Amino acid sequence: MRAIVVEKFGGPEVLVLQQVPDLKPGPEQLLVRVYAAGLNPVDGYIRSGNYMRLPTLPYTPGMDGAGVVEAAGSKVRGYRKGQRVYLSGSLSGTYAEFCLCLPTQIHPLPPQVTFAEGACLGIPYTTAAYALFHRASPRRGQTVLVHGATGGVGIAAIQLAKRAGLKVFATGGSEAGIELLKKLGADFVFDHHKPGYHQEILECSGKAGVDVILEMLANVNLGRDLPLIASGGCVVVVGSRGAVQIQPRDLMVRDADIRGAMILQAPSGVLARIHSDMLSGLTDGSLKPVVRSIFDLEKAQAAAELQALPGACGKVVLACVPPSA
Repeated sequence: MRAIVVEKFGGPEVLVLQQVPDLKPGPEQLLVRVYAAGLNPVDGYIRSGNYMRLPTLPYTPGMDGAGVVEAAGSKVRGYRKGQRVYLSGSLSGTYAEFCLCLPTQIHPLPPQVTFAEGACLGIPYTTAAYALFHRASPRRGQTVLVHGATGGVGIAAIQLAKRAGLKVFATGGSEAGIELLKKLGADFVFDHHKPGYHQEILECSGKAGVDVILEMLANVNLGRDLPLIASGGCVVVVGSRGAVQIQPRDLMVRDADIRGAMILQAPSGVLARIHSDMLSGLTDGSLKPVVRSIFDLEKAQAAAELQALPGACGKVVLACVPPSA
């Protein structure tokens, strides 16, 4: 089978397509034919060697994907060959034609959801749901600002927030991104490169501030987020690429909080509830991933380069096996 193999940590150039031995599931594992794999920022952090937990070299990257069950181990029940699934993690990496998974890493993919869309679900949608509902816990009718909303997590957060009856403020940094946020149904959209956009957010909130801020780039924005929080509100940090300086009094006068959210820390019971709710949203159409670009597996380097650029408008996906295979 074909798979992307990383033999040394580094830039996108270390993503090399190779022929590797076929995989066979163990007694408690499943073998999945991967039609599409989703790229996430964390993939790049791991590949570069700049992550807290690194795999043993060589390894195949990728946590997200979608495809069909190819085979199940002798102790696995409830799955059939050809069953459509999306993946939230794997044992062997999803940048490949096949991967090994545990049953907890496999979830039903409704027929109206494409494999490319299914590959966008794992980390982005679970991260958004965990940050929004399990770290912030807003009430119906409250306001949420998704700061940097055009990437996978931001898009998921808007859809989840609208589905939950929240009023959504969202920021983007390009004309295409602004248009995407409007199409997604954000109630108020702001250009975060425009001078004075923070004041626009306050004005649109009636000068009360927003109840929840989901922050995708805390090292740049956190200090400027705090004056936007409503009394008793919070910022949930989803992403950061460095240190940041803040004014603690901005928190004190608002009785506000800063919280972190990392999906790898979420309890298994919480994840199970998130995936169950996601299935409902995928089935009724209220959750629909946005695919930005699809690259063939041999173009993984170019896909990783695009994924790392600012100004995302959806997810970058690898086509691992043609659907006709």
